[in-house]
Amino acid sequence: YTDISYLFLRTMASGRSLLLWLLLLLPSFAISSASSRGIRLELTHADTRGDFTGIERIRRAADRSHRRVNGLLAAAPPSPASLQSGGADETAAVHASAATYLVDLAIGTPPLPITAVLDTGSDLIWTLCDAPCRKCFPQPTPLYAPAMSATYANVSCRSSLCEALRNPRYHCSAPDPGCAYYFSYGDGTSTDGALATETLTLGSGTTVHGIAFGCGTENLGSTDNSSGVVGMGRGPLSLASQLGITRFSYCFTPFSDKAASPLYLGPSATLSTTAQSTPFAPNPAGGRRSSYYYLTLEGITVGETLLPIDPAVFQLSPMGGGGFIIDSGTTFTALEERAFVVLARAVAARVGLPLASGAHLGLSLCFAAPEGKTEAVDVPRLVFHFDGADMALPRESYVVEDRNAGVACLGMVSMRGMSVLGSLQQQSMHFLYDLEGGVLSFEPAECGKL
Repeated sequence: YTDISYLFLRTMASGRSLLLWLLLLLPSFAISSASSRGIRLELTHADTRGDFTGIERIRRAADRSHRRVNGLLAAAPPSPASLQSGGADETAAVHASAATYLVDLAIGTPPLPITAVLDTGSDLIWTLCDAPCRKCFPQPTPLYAPAMSATYANVSCRSSLCEALRNPRYHCSAPDPGCAYYFSYGDGTSTDGALATETLTLGSGTTVHGIAFGCGTENLGSTDNSSGVVGMGRGPLSLASQLGITRFSYCFTPFSDKAASPLYLGPSATLSTTAQSTPFAPNPAGGRRSSYYYLTLEGITVGETLLPIDPAVFQLSPMGGGGFIIDSGTTFTALEERAFVVLARAVAARVGLPLASGAHLGLSLCFAAPEGKTEAVDVPRLVFHFDGADMALPRESYVVEDRNAGVACLGMVSMRGMSVLGSLQQQSMHFLYDLEGGVLSFEPAECGKL
């Protein structure tokens, strides 16, 4: 493809004013055309980019999932250096190094390919920046250098984009007119730099201009073999919000499958008329949790029995605690402790096999398979009852097998304070986020064939 902004600069240099003004008009038409068609991207699981065995992938996923869950309620302290320099401080209650799905895109003019974590649990888009980069961790692609891009532009500290960082008292400090930011994650990963705008290339050549992102020059930790994060949360700085799309969808291929998972942005995100839908629950006002996608989970059925779980266990408190969210970065569904205990007891009673250790998998409810044949472990059906929709999970979405050890485990964990629908339970299901209607829809699908 031909990048409009790059041609624009070449035209300016040549002095061909007529062509210059024609090119000025082109970006709006290109964006309009792209938005009318929608955009398709491919997601890859973080572990498909390494030579890992099936059990190694499970162990790595379990480790990431526990780090993610442990950080969902945590808030890292502000950076003293950032506050002194006038940077806006926002703590994400997720783990940057707990990446589950990665997306390839390109940034700048000419475009530089980068790989980033797709995160529905945060808003900010950011990447490591050579401006210069004082602290950068290893990444699989060359560092993005703003000076090498014709479309990089700093964001003013008085702009609405800077205000979207949510801590206005820290935004502006004379004499620097730029918008400094500091963003930290629950595992100690952090990014510190300047908010800017840039051109992003998505999918097969769709170019979008003026996307706000964090140009990180002081970064600590890791983003799991990627260059940064693409936030898809509900806040104003997420990719979904900045694109102005009213919907997006994804479909995660099975955990053991190395095939890519599709992500659709805009009108291309569609489901059939038989899909089920549940409304998003209202978010707590302000703070990091305002980015999450909350759902109303009303109950859980094991076998034919609706479990005796008080629905209040899954509800948001008046102070913004608790609740049930859907998240792309948590592998194993994490249920509030009181609910998990009831679920685990019900599953164990119906399976009726000797318990086994699943410590090596990070899972607490495991069974010794008859003659070591994990596929012979007969598990009861499992259904999540949401407001207006029932999600019946297929066996492979909640049973984790270690055939070498001869154990089969419930692929869910316990958590204090809130609950999360993880990506393992989302696999082989097409989820559509209707941002305008405030509704999540879903239906079973062969994700690799979409």
